[in-house]
Amino acid sequence: MSESLVTALDHLVLTVADVEASARFYAEVLGMAVARSDAGRVALEFGVQKINLHPAAAPYEPHAALASPGTGDVCFVTTRALDEIVRRVEAAGVPIELGPVERSGARGPIDSIYFRDLDGNLIEVARYR
Repeated sequence: MSESLVTALDHLVLTVADVEASARFYAEVLGMAVARSDAGRVALEFGVQKINLHPAAAPYEPHAALASPGTGDVCFVTTRALDEIVRRVEAAGVPIELGPVERSGARGPIDSIYFRDLDGNLIEVARYR
C-alpha cells in the first residue's frame, strides 16, 4: 500500500434543508458548538474538526455535483459510554435506528449506534473498544 498524501479530515459539508434547524439539532443531540462566520455561514465544531452546513436551496460554490439533503453518511467517534449517547439521543426525541452493534472503524473494532438527522442523513456514533 502506498503512503497517503493526506493526513487528516479537516471538515466535511452537509447540504441541509434548514441550516438553523440542523444547527440546533446537532447542538442539542450531540453537543456540537455552532459557529457563525462574518459572511453568515454556519458550521458545527467538535474536537479539531467541523461540519459546514450548506443550504440546499442555494448551496455555496463549489459544491457536490448532486448536493441534496439526506445524502450524507457520517461516523463520529466518542469516548463516552454508548448507553449515555443513546439516552441523550432518545431524550431529544430521536429514535435509534440500529445498535449498539459491532463494526470496524478506521483504527480497529468499534461499537456503534445509528440514527438520522432532520434531513435523513445517517449518523453513526462509535466507541473504540
